[in-house]
Amino acid sequence: MTVPRSVADVLDRHVTFEIESIDRMYLNVYQPRLQYPRGAAAFFHHHRGHTFASSALMAPMTKTFVAGIQDFIDRHSLDLVHFAKNQRKDDLTQSYLAQHDGSEGVLYVGRTQEKAAVMRTERRYDQQTGASYAWLVKASALVNHFYFYCFDTDFGPFFIKFCSYFPYNAKLCINGHEWAKRQAAKKGIGFTALDNGFAAVDDPAKIQALCDRLGPRQIDALLRK
Repeated sequence: MTVPRSVADVLDRHVTFEIESIDRMYLNVYQPRLQYPRGAAAFFHHHRGHTFASSALMAPMTKTFVAGIQDFIDRHSLDLVHFAKNQRKDDLTQSYLAQHDGSEGVLYVGRTQEKAAVMRTERRYDQQTGASYAWLVKASALVNHFYFYCFDTDFGPFFIKFCSYFPYNAKLCINGHEWAKRQAAKKGIGFTALDNGFAAVDDPAKIQALCDRLGPRQIDALLRK
């Protein structure tokens, strides 16, 4: 008779070392005051000097923003990839990494349409006079997003995704395992790498100490770079 073994029993017999590290992490990048209609209205009225806040004021900003992205792509001779539906972005990125020389920079830029929270203008009417006026409301829309797939000397491969519509929120995606690998290599600590982790390491304690160092300061420095 075979007695079933628990997951803990299996791991206890087969795991030779254990390291705690941040895996993939998605961080929201945004301006808090622009996430709600009154804040957006204040931006256009007080900062931009417009009498009324309207989504019509966002269109020129969007055109300038997208044109800036296209200019960046052209100046650096980057590929602009139009992602197909259900296309695996990781597979495409691996093909770029296979040809990469390890220097810092942008590998390529991807574009796709995704849903996003946006500001729209809603027509409302004064209850006393009946006059109409524009009013900003939060809504959802399918808009273009631009993925910048990059390589950093400390973090390795990562990407930052920008929504092309006001308020132009972004997401930063990093991998703590990649950060730990690159720090270990710089420190001369031997290891055998997995696609997303370590198969073996020469000094688990030192690797763990490196993993424990990754925090807000390093992530903020990457984002600002």
